[in-house]
Amino acid sequence: MSIERLAILGGGNMGRALIGGLLRRGARPEQIFVAERLDTARQSLARDFGVLASEECAAAASSASLIVVAVKPQDVQSTLAPLRALLERNRPVIVSVAAGIRLSALESWCGAGVPIVRSMPNRPALVGAGASGLFARPSVIPADRARAERVLQAVGEIAWVCSEDELDVVTALSGSGPAYFFLIAELLTRGAAELGLDPSVARKFALATLQGAGQLAGSSDGDLRRLRAEVTSKGGTTEAAVAVLESADLGGILTRAMEAATRRSRELAAQFGTGR
Repeated sequence: MSIERLAILGGGNMGRALIGGLLRRGARPEQIFVAERLDTARQSLARDFGVLASEECAAAASSASLIVVAVKPQDVQSTLAPLRALLERNRPVIVSVAAGIRLSALESWCGAGVPIVRSMPNRPALVGAGASGLFARPSVIPADRARAERVLQAVGEIAWVCSEDELDVVTALSGSGPAYFFLIAELLTRGAAELGLDPSVARKFALATLQGAGQLAGSSDGDLRRLRAEVTSKGGTTEAAVAVLESADLGGILTRAMEAATRRSRELAAQFGTGR
């Protein structure tokens, strides 16, 4: 994979996921410069990946043509604002994976003319199976969008959304979504144990079913209704179970759950991402 000099501000889970994904795609360690405040984390990044690591964001960003902002939302302003003069001079592409931080805030901290792409990846990016929504203003040219795409594609699937507000829905769906599936697997494990199955066997089968269903769906044409119908024989055990789920309004429950997550994403944006 051919990438320009890349800086990643923040060496936490998402920063590490991106580094690992890029290296697996053929990027060279010397192309990646990471800024991380924690000494132990910096040592780990250098040891595990061979990348350059610095405590100073300015050192990492000084010669980068693309910068990934992977710090916590409450730390984005203090990370970017001191770099404003550098960013306005060099105009690298900024890719923010900080949840909830709006473009208006990012623009106020980065300065005029700096191309910015917001992205919402999810935790399965850690194993190269992520899903990332992206959004940028129309002023961001196709070449810069493509550069952002190459970085996020290193950790999974990507899709552009039509409005910044849609990123809050992406957060509720794929950002928070793994927890929904983990919860279902956890509850299935508990239920099977209550029905008499050995708990270790229940857990093993719940995890295998979670993984297998995902692989089966991913290798198909994506028609979820058809996939469900193929498992649900008329008059069989699955039909009996699905009827219970439908009678409990599972669809409504999940919609309300995503509404709550979307609402919380917008609350966090108001708290940390106003640019004030």
